[in-house]
Amino acid sequence: MPEPEKDVILSTSDTDVKNATSTSLKSTDSSNGAKHEPLPLQEDLPPPTLASLWRRNAKVDPNAVATQPSVYDDPGRAKYFQPRPDYENLHRFDPDFRWTWAEEKKVLSKIEWRVAAWAAIAFFALDLDRSNISQANTDDFLEDMGLNTNDYNLGNTVSKLSFLLAELPSQLISKKIGPDRWIPAQMILWSIVAGAQFWLKGRSSFLACRALIGLLQGGFIPDVILYMSYFYKGTELPFRLAIFWMANRLTDVVAPLLAYGLLRLRGYHGYEGWRWLFLIEGILTLIIGIWSVFMMAPSPTQTKSWWRPKGWFTEREEKIMVNRILRDDPSKGDMHNRQAITFKLLWKSLCDFDLWPLYAIGLTFGIPAGPPDQYLTLTLRQLGFDTFNSNLLSIPAQVGTTINMLIMTWVSERINQRSYLGVFVQLWFLPCMVAMATVPDSVSKWARFALVTVLLSYPTPHPMQVGWCSRNSNTVRTRTVSAALYNMAVQLQAIIYSNIYLEDDKPLYRRGNRVLIGICVLNIFLYLFAKAYYTWRNKQREKVWDGLSVEQKIDYLDTTTDEGSKRLDFRFAL
Repeated sequence: MPEPEKDVILSTSDTDVKNATSTSLKSTDSSNGAKHEPLPLQEDLPPPTLASLWRRNAKVDPNAVATQPSVYDDPGRAKYFQPRPDYENLHRFDPDFRWTWAEEKKVLSKIEWRVAAWAAIAFFALDLDRSNISQANTDDFLEDMGLNTNDYNLGNTVSKLSFLLAELPSQLISKKIGPDRWIPAQMILWSIVAGAQFWLKGRSSFLACRALIGLLQGGFIPDVILYMSYFYKGTELPFRLAIFWMANRLTDVVAPLLAYGLLRLRGYHGYEGWRWLFLIEGILTLIIGIWSVFMMAPSPTQTKSWWRPKGWFTEREEKIMVNRILRDDPSKGDMHNRQAITFKLLWKSLCDFDLWPLYAIGLTFGIPAGPPDQYLTLTLRQLGFDTFNSNLLSIPAQVGTTINMLIMTWVSERINQRSYLGVFVQLWFLPCMVAMATVPDSVSKWARFALVTVLLSYPTPHPMQVGWCSRNSNTVRTRTVSAALYNMAVQLQAIIYSNIYLEDDKPLYRRGNRVLIGICVLNIFLYLFAKAYYTWRNKQREKVWDGLSVEQKIDYLDTTTDEGSKRLDFRFAL
């Protein structure tokens, strides 16, 4: 190995992490008892965001050292970032371990198929049962049940409120018993309720089922995010979350196609088509839930079971998994994966005011697109399109937003910016909302369809913001709670937008669209505030940290009780 640079102190912040040396891997490694020199820093390789996207970069030698520099290469700091003794992957942790880019690519490929692909399919199951009421609406669901627009709003509100109330309790259960146990249990339970909607009788049973589905699905999203964070680095997670949410959008493509066939069963055995839609899709998601029992593993080093005796990884691959994760984020070793969060730790996380700007963004960022999306099929019917064309015409917007979401999430990691991209999304909304609020009644139905399709093809910033929140948490405890709180804010947002389009404002909802314009402008100021706030906080810390002598810095590291994002050497992502 080349001589390391002297007196290098690395921050735990991902923005300070540099790519590893391009020196080829030695034939010996720490598993044979050899000790390696601390990794030097080099500035001549591309930023890690490119390498994190499946490591397909021509400038990286596949036989070069992939081990990234970290606090573990500085003997003076390494002792302050050791994993706790009961950390489930501790037996594979080795600061002197080295591996190649080719080996890391192979391991990462396995994770993509076993974690990211599973997560996408599981999210498909969630959204299929959560949003199939939109397809049911095209088959006269409201008329058959004796409901009106306000009843539909109430059902959506009840579902979102139940979803919200279940978020944090579900996340705490998941942290206690493990997401690998809790997530499949949730999926099986909600799919049973979803299928039982076949027997809906009226308003009361409709609201009851909406509430039950919301309660059982509530913690699913933050639970999956927590689970994925066990396997992915901070720079890799946002793009994988984009794939996760891509499944949400693809569900909105597949569901209308399924509905196109299933709704034709109207009259079969004397039942309406929407009843068969609920039943068959509930059975499909039940199968996915049962499959998830056998697909999930507790951690990178706990993948063996009686139905999977060889596990996912070899011993060397497990060491690569564990050390690449901890080198990227040492805080992931501060709790084990079956450790409950106490009330004291919960309260401490709730009081972390540095994450409040992100919760505020989560509360309102998607409201401008919410009502047009929720009412898309109903709007198409009111414009004169029939049941089946209404379902098919909802597909182009979902394809557009899926592609744009992936592009924007990639760009956010590439340029290491999030707040400005959030502003860009609001500027996407604004002219569309103004047009929807002002275009004459005489405009053709195809022009209105084109307008709402452009609006709903927006690049959703949701995956980017989930990764942003996770990165600015910097401890497993805070990350667990912040994922739930952020998603609770998003569900509150859904409750708000479920009550903007009202019965007396249809079919064009001009009053509601004027409200959406105001919220869009508010969102622009929220993103700019978040950018200014985190920039100010980072400058505050840099001023204090840079003002300390080397001895004072060592004394701080030795004596501080600051944790996670409260540490002076931590920097917020912007």
